[in-house]
Amino acid sequence: MQQNQRYRMQSGAAPNAIRTKKYQLEKNVFTGIALAKVWRRDWWMALIPLVLFLLPAVFNFSWWWVTAAILVTLIFVLLRSAQVMGVTQMEQGNPLFEKLSYEIDSRQILLKRNEREGMALTWDMIGSAERKGESYLLWLKPPPDAQLPGGWKGWLAKNFQAPVFVMLPFRIFNNPNDLKLLESMLRRKELIA
Repeated sequence: MQQNQRYRMQSGAAPNAIRTKKYQLEKNVFTGIALAKVWRRDWWMALIPLVLFLLPAVFNFSWWWVTAAILVTLIFVLLRSAQVMGVTQMEQGNPLFEKLSYEIDSRQILLKRNEREGMALTWDMIGSAERKGESYLLWLKPPPDAQLPGGWKGWLAKNFQAPVFVMLPFRIFNNPNDLKLLESMLRRKELIA
């Protein structure tokens, strides 16, 4: 969701669109969910510095190697967590944390700040969806490899991405039929099972 994706609202939305109440995603809720996703997926990466710095201790034991291994692992965990938390501080991430209403139809999801301003997410931008508690999380796809820089910067960008999602709590829907319609859309788009 970049700044240039914002647009002026054209004519009205599709007549069968699901319209929601306004909702603002809190930064600490986003951070908690994103960190949980990252560490469920990438927990093994924290073992790499631990093993590398403990390897010399296997051949010539010293508490300095053990201390260095634990310290470097903690620094890695803190830096990776700070990277994920940085999404809440970047200007490109600001639209995620504004008070928005949503219009969802079979073509796109409109994130509307007001009647004239907003931005659109097409369904092909969404990688997966999951039901978490009393809400749906729509996880956005990472950028394609063609949009990433080359060389080691591209490798870093690909392997150390921060997950981004749109949260749709059940309470923002106007009636239970809207929830059923959303769930059937997600099933048709093969985003949930």
